[in-house]
Amino acid sequence: MNPAARTITPPADGRLGLGLLLALTFSTGIVDAVGIIGLDGVFTGNMTGNVVLIGISLVSQTAQPTLGLGVALAGFVLGAVAGGRVLRRAARGWSAPVCWILGTTAVLLTACAGSLLAVREPGIELVTAITGVLAMAMGLQAAAARHVGVKDLSTVVVTSTLTGLAADSRLGRQDGQLWFRRVTAIGMIGLGALVGAGLTILHLAAGIGLSLVVTITVVWVAALRLIPRPGDGPASMTEAGASTASAEFPEGEAAQTAETLALPVPEGIR
Repeated sequence: MNPAARTITPPADGRLGLGLLLALTFSTGIVDAVGIIGLDGVFTGNMTGNVVLIGISLVSQTAQPTLGLGVALAGFVLGAVAGGRVLRRAARGWSAPVCWILGTTAVLLTACAGSLLAVREPGIELVTAITGVLAMAMGLQAAAARHVGVKDLSTVVVTSTLTGLAADSRLGRQDGQLWFRRVTAIGMIGLGALVGAGLTILHLAAGIGLSLVVTITVVWVAALRLIPRPGDGPASMTEAGASTASAEFPEGEAAQTAETLALPVPEGIR
C-alpha cells in the first residue's frame, strides 16, 4: 500500500459521527414518550414493546387497542423497507443517501407536529394516522443508523447495548468494553423519554417538535462535516469513508480499515 494513499481519520471525525447517532437515540426517546403518553400507549420506535403488547392484547381485555399497535408496527416496517431500498447501493458509513433518509424523517416529523397544531382535540383517526407516520419516521431512521453501522447504536433500541455492557463487564466476560458508548446510548434514550414526557404534558406536538429540531441538526452537521463533496479528492473521500471506522474500532483497526477504503493507485505511479 502506497503511504500517500493512507489516510487515517482524525479522532474528532469519529467522535462526531458517534455523537450524531447518540443525538438520534435521544430523539427516539422523545418520540417513544409521545407515543406512550399521547398516542394510546403505543411505542413508535421500540417495536419489541409493540410486539409484546399485541400478543397481550389478543387475550387481555384491559390491554391497549390492537389497531394502534398494528399500525405502528406496519409503519415502522414500511419505513425500514423504504430506507433499505434507497441505501442498498450506497457506500457504508455517513453518505448523502443517509442524509436524504434522515431528511425524509424530518419531513414526516414536520407533518405530524403540524397536524397536531392544526387541531385542538385530535380524534382517534388522526391519532392513529400520526402513530403510523411517526413509526415510519423511526423505521427510516433505524435503517439509516444500521447502514452507518456503528456497533451498539441502532438509535431505536438499547436492549442489545445493555446486554453488551453487562456481558462484557468485569463481572461477565471481562472483554474489551465500549462502556462509554453503551452507557451514553442508554442514558440518552432515557433522557429523551424524560424530556419528551415533560413536553408532551405541555402539548402533544412539543415533543415531536424537539425531535424534529434534533433530526434537522444531525442532517445539517453530517452534510457539512461527514459527507464528501463532488470536488473532493481521494484523500477527502477516504477520510469521510473511514469516519465510522474510527468510531467503531480501536485505533489500529481504524487505520487498517482506512487503508482498505483508500482508492487504488495505478501500478505505474506507486
